Amino acid sequence: MTLTALTVAVALTSAAAAAQHQHPAGHVGDALGTVKFATSCTEPAQPAFLRGMALLHSFEFGPAIDSFTAAAKTDPGCGIAYWGVAVSRWGNPFAAGIKPPAVTKGGAAAIEQARAAGARTDRERAYIEAAALLFTHADTIGQRNRVLAYRDAMKKLAAQYADDAEASAFYALALASSQDPTDMTYSSLIEAGAILEKLAPTQPDHPGFVHYVIHAYDAPPLASRGLDAARRYAKVAPSAPHALHMPSHTFTRLGYWQDSIDTNILSAEAARKMNAPAEELHAMDYETYAFLQLAQDDAAKRMVTELAEGRERFKSGGTASAAPPMAAAYASAAIPARYALERGAWAEAAKLELNSTPFAFADAVTWFARGIGAARSNDVEGARGAVTSLEQLRAKLEQAGEAYWTEQVTIQKLGVSAWLATAEGRKDAAIALMREAADREDKTEKNAVTPGPIAPAREQLGDMLLAMNQPAEALAAYEITLKKEPNRLRALLGAASAAAAAKNSDAAQRYRKAALDLAAKAQPGRPELNALKGAGH
Repeated sequence: MTLTALTVAVALTSAAAAAQHQHPAGHVGDALGTVKFATSCTEPAQPAFLRGMALLHSFEFGPAIDSFTAAAKTDPGCGIAYWGVAVSRWGNPFAAGIKPPAVTKGGAAAIEQARAAGARTDRERAYIEAAALLFTHADTIGQRNRVLAYRDAMKKLAAQYADDAEASAFYALALASSQDPTDMTYSSLIEAGAILEKLAPTQPDHPGFVHYVIHAYDAPPLASRGLDAARRYAKVAPSAPHALHMPSHTFTRLGYWQDSIDTNILSAEAARKMNAPAEELHAMDYETYAFLQLAQDDAAKRMVTELAEGRERFKSGGTASAAPPMAAAYASAAIPARYALERGAWAEAAKLELNSTPFAFADAVTWFARGIGAARSNDVEGARGAVTSLEQLRAKLEQAGEAYWTEQVTIQKLGVSAWLATAEGRKDAAIALMREAADREDKTEKNAVTPGPIAPAREQLGDMLLAMNQPAEALAAYEITLKKEPNRLRALLGAASAAAAAKNSDAAQRYRKAALDLAAKAQPGRPELNALKGAGH
């Protein structure tokens, strides 16, 4: 059969509209970008297939599966459509953690359907067999090894079909998402970004090219390279909730808080309309974080209040989007934890409600905040209980083989242990524990599930050193934090206070101005901010 290359600007034809109508829960609007993908499927199947591709490139996985399934129904010999189903079932490749059996079994079943339906070209068979590596032998081959095997297969496919921009894009995506979070050279991200930067000008309205650039440069020293893509992606695919959220990854890395707020408001609204509650909660977490950096605490409190409704929507189900269930659980714990800790409301943090979930790392967020709150409120027993709970969660993650999250919870346990030592009067032990936490946190990159640490360990070290009358050392800790987390309000406030205490008037004035400018529209109530305002008189 002759290959047909179609271009979609994805208000796609009555066939796609019909498929869309059959699945109202997964309904998305028409502005999804433009995709070109040559296949051997029949012409009537092409619109639904290409709609699926546009959705897949924006990680709108539920609606993408609907569209790929519709394509296969129209053309039972369209094996590549089942490839689309399989890749969609894998979900967000940047979400840290081991995929549950439902994902691997569902993906493996789609691969078998693809093989049974057949692929009419060697190229399509190569796509199918590459994706198969993610799912087959999941019970005997570790996930990391399967991810790397898929990456290598996509590299080979992209080299063999050098004119296939889609193959290059999926290879770049596999490269970026397989980046080792402890590799501070960011070599895979840089290589992926270079591939995507060459692709992007060739198809300016392609949703995947701009989307994946943002992911490739989602690291502190690289973030500025993704700013143009961040400014463009929401315009390319404004009907996709994730396209509206994803720019905030770059904005967060650069400390552009109002930009992050604006785009996440739109993302959360779009996610509600699409019935994607996990994506809504994920956007709310980023939005809350940004509000708190501007000291707009009333707005952040509104997010905490709205969280109850978001949780209920999540419990009721919904369509699969970029944010998996683990992201919803994380956001649900992170939003109230951030609200308490960023405001220094230690007693409030110590009493945060515990909500047990299937995700130990999400539960650890609440215990982390409770532990810090208890220790900084001189509730020694409460802090000890939090340390015990964090150790239990850490051990659970280690037993499950969740290496990334095991390390994150280890860092959280060290942080709470440090504040506990402070409350117990063991100052040297406190500093040593917090330094270890900060050093370990500096050696691993944050995951896309979060806008940033619930409370950066290096910043906490600064707080501790400042309280122990070591202002010069505290200033150094705050400045390191600000290199990684620019425009973090608590770090700026700490740096201003530390510099003043260290008699470094130039730095004190610089950080004071930066903090006050950042919080120009702050609501009253932050003691540190009020003190800084008073210091200028």
